[in-house]
Amino acid sequence: MATVGWMRSHKLRIGVVAVATLAVATAGTMGYLYLHLNRNIKTYSVAGLATSRPPVATPAATASGEPAAQAPLNLLLIGSDSRSNGNTALGGGAGVDGARSDTTILLHISGDRKHATGVSIPRDALVDIPSCEANGTWLPAQTHVMFNSAFAEGDLADGNPICTQNTVEAMTGIRIDHTIVVDFAGFAAMSSAVGGVQVCVPTVNSTYLEQAYGITLASGMQTLSGKAALEYVRAREGFGDNSDIGRMKRQQAFLSALVKKILTAGTLEDPITMYRLADAATSALTVDSSLDSATALISLALELKRVPLANLEFVTTPWQYDGARIDLVQPDTDILWTLLREDRTLEGQDVSGTATAPASASASASPSSSASPSATDPGSAASNRLTTSKAKSSGSAGSSSTPITIPSGITDNIRKADADPCSDLTFGN
Repeated sequence: MATVGWMRSHKLRIGVVAVATLAVATAGTMGYLYLHLNRNIKTYSVAGLATSRPPVATPAATASGEPAAQAPLNLLLIGSDSRSNGNTALGGGAGVDGARSDTTILLHISGDRKHATGVSIPRDALVDIPSCEANGTWLPAQTHVMFNSAFAEGDLADGNPICTQNTVEAMTGIRIDHTIVVDFAGFAAMSSAVGGVQVCVPTVNSTYLEQAYGITLASGMQTLSGKAALEYVRAREGFGDNSDIGRMKRQQAFLSALVKKILTAGTLEDPITMYRLADAATSALTVDSSLDSATALISLALELKRVPLANLEFVTTPWQYDGARIDLVQPDTDILWTLLREDRTLEGQDVSGTATAPASASASASPSSSASPSATDPGSAASNRLTTSKAKSSGSAGSSSTPITIPSGITDNIRKADADPCSDLTFGN
């Protein structure tokens, strides 16, 4: 019996040692992976950030003054056309210096964390750019210039995200919480990390795409990754009227499909796929210093994960052609910015976390009542409720009793993330 007891005790000790060894090995592996992801992350200097900025967003309050939910989050997502760091192989243009913003989306995540709005800002839109810093030198402010030239200020190899952020804050009266830049290689890597993204390809000039971009795309549903995914969201020529507006429609459709893939295809439950995505994402992104760790990026991703696909909406700033460039239509664009400042959906619903019974929309005031505040005085109009006699009635208000009306320049161009993937993919055809 003593021998049996000794054997059992011996086996137990072996089991304990094995479990302990496995735990140490697992912890060591996790620690290594975490450090690896941290080393991947690139940050940019915040030198040149405007000293006069919109106020920090605060949580909506209940009648008793207690926070009703969380503060909304505003993220600036920039797709860079920089050819540095090996991007020439994907983007071509070996002689292209500096960088421009191919894509810019202001993503607003509501206080209730159940809604999000992505606003595409046309790269060709004519805007005012405030004075920007590059390499220790302050460059003069500019008026009525292309929006994507803000990212090119100073001809920096990796672009000037702070100048773009300052420009967006001045345009919108919205304080940006985080700015994230992704380049060609990073976008291609992330699309491959999730096993490709299923999107709908509109009618295309396949011969042109093959000759100009080296990709072959057939119309209809297909799964794209790597270079093919990059060109789907990047190419202007070969789709529709070859415009930036059509390209933004495809970008919105691709991002909708990517979010759907991550949320519904088991991606989050597959540790290998998740690690590949995290590795690709941390290698692909250049972020502000507040996102300089895997923990910070994961925390931000978890905030985004809480938004149902049906409540993620995209829209392009209301626009009209000005020759080969684009003008932002007013007061429609200012109304759009006010919707975000007031933490409302594109239909006017209050999603700050305090909404009660909805109120019907109607038109009852002049367009001047919706003017956007400047970045130096963002609070001057932020509390004004949205009404305009020019607007088309749509949607509903939340807790506010003041009617909300949204112009057709917004309502006619909303893309919901769960929309038909083949709908509204080109412009001008």
